[in-house]
Amino acid sequence: MDTRHSSRPLRTLGAALAAAAALLLSGCSADAPAPRAAALSKKAVPAALKPYYEQTLSWRLCGGADFECATLKAPLDYTKPGTGRDVRLTVSRKKATGPGRRLGSLLVNPGGPGGSAVGYLQSFAAVGYPTRVRAHYDMVAMDPRGVAESEPITCLSDKQMDAFTQTDQTPDGRGETDRLVAAYKKFADGCASRSGRILGHVSTVEAARDMDVLRAALGDRKLHYVGASYGTFLGATYADLYPHRVGRLVLDGALDPTLSSRRINRDQTAGFETAFTAFAKDCVRRTGCPLGTGSVATARDRLGAFFARLDSHPVGTGGPRPLSESLATMGVISAMYDETAWPQLRTALRSAMSGHGGGLLNLADLYYERDTDGSYANLMYANPAVNCLDLPPAFRTPAEVRKSVPAFEKASPVFGKALAWAALNCAYWPVRPTGTPHPLRAKGADPIVVVGTTRDPATPYPWARGLASQLSSATLLTYDGDGHTAYGRGSGCIDNAINTYLLTGRPPAAHTRCH
Repeated sequence: MDTRHSSRPLRTLGAALAAAAALLLSGCSADAPAPRAAALSKKAVPAALKPYYEQTLSWRLCGGADFECATLKAPLDYTKPGTGRDVRLTVSRKKATGPGRRLGSLLVNPGGPGGSAVGYLQSFAAVGYPTRVRAHYDMVAMDPRGVAESEPITCLSDKQMDAFTQTDQTPDGRGETDRLVAAYKKFADGCASRSGRILGHVSTVEAARDMDVLRAALGDRKLHYVGASYGTFLGATYADLYPHRVGRLVLDGALDPTLSSRRINRDQTAGFETAFTAFAKDCVRRTGCPLGTGSVATARDRLGAFFARLDSHPVGTGGPRPLSESLATMGVISAMYDETAWPQLRTALRSAMSGHGGGLLNLADLYYERDTDGSYANLMYANPAVNCLDLPPAFRTPAEVRKSVPAFEKASPVFGKALAWAALNCAYWPVRPTGTPHPLRAKGADPIVVVGTTRDPATPYPWARGLASQLSSATLLTYDGDGHTAYGRGSGCIDNAINTYLLTGRPPAAHTRCH
């Protein structure tokens, strides 16, 4: 996940947004813990893994001027390396620009899980990170296994995915519930039939182990890393596995790995309610707010009533796909990731409430990474593949969901029911989960910076406090503001603290709070 870089083109911005937002329809949390694994020994690399650690990357030009790409080989199954069943992972870099001393490689990951790190590097990080950071680091990204250019998981045809995104997420009776369950089963079966080879080997632990192979192939003694949203869990998992190889790690928009999938989904539901409240407070003060000019409660009621109308009477969009309740809900949620999207949401809501749903449909398409030609990126397939493997499902039956709907609606009267039912998907996953919630300690690691935003919709601020309290060497950096993640969102205080840490290794003072 992320829309935090408002200077980026809208399509690219939407892709990054979806990388962070993809948790919802996946039904498992988008930012969920992976299998427990003890810290790996400081001893020499096991003989069976040496060919991977000692491989030489063959770089080629790619992605425009100054970018290089290479293919990293890693074992499909780390318990059976060297059997010929490998995965090939795409890596990209842009070398340090200078002047000054090169500090090594800075690996970046935008989150998801399922967001393309290579795409994020080439569209933003390697050109948009502060000049002084890019001067001293080779900017590097690797698409994790199953993602984008690294043996991407696929599950449905584009037409099937269109149908899936329009499935009613707020079933009112037995028939609608059965259709929702059938859609989840069809999705899972499609993943098994199209991507069965890799489907059981895309856990966060395996992706973190791939990162250490990449570190060695790049010739770095320690790993320097900036991860956002789910990328914080990936980075924290790496730190817990390889604390002695941790360099400068920034974990922005952090997750708490001790939480269950159900708790994560409910917390995120509350996070979107917090974000909607901030949006509504701003909207009702403006002339022409589509949700009225009264109170936040009135705005919430109007949006809920609008969703209810769409449930039975979708509105036109100027194309073959009408705006259904499920698509409208995702369109609104997509704009909650960054306050710079609020004007677009106001316009889209105003039009949709007048019978023209194209604007909200566009926001939903950005969320789902659906291109204008009708094709979908791999994000929505990789996302549940990782989540459903990393953690037991939030719910196992429709009856469990019905029982929990009141708690979700308490967390968010507007979004609660839809997000409770969205958390059922992993119940039908064809691969058994391998992980459980557990703390990450990374004992002995160099200082790590954990960043939390007080009104973050997708990774609520208490999660950052939780992760920072677990990691033995972490410092919590707080951004008092709206939106998902903090670095590069316009706070000079945040950016200066992170830049200083990346360039000197000196973390911000404890309890630093920025605006």
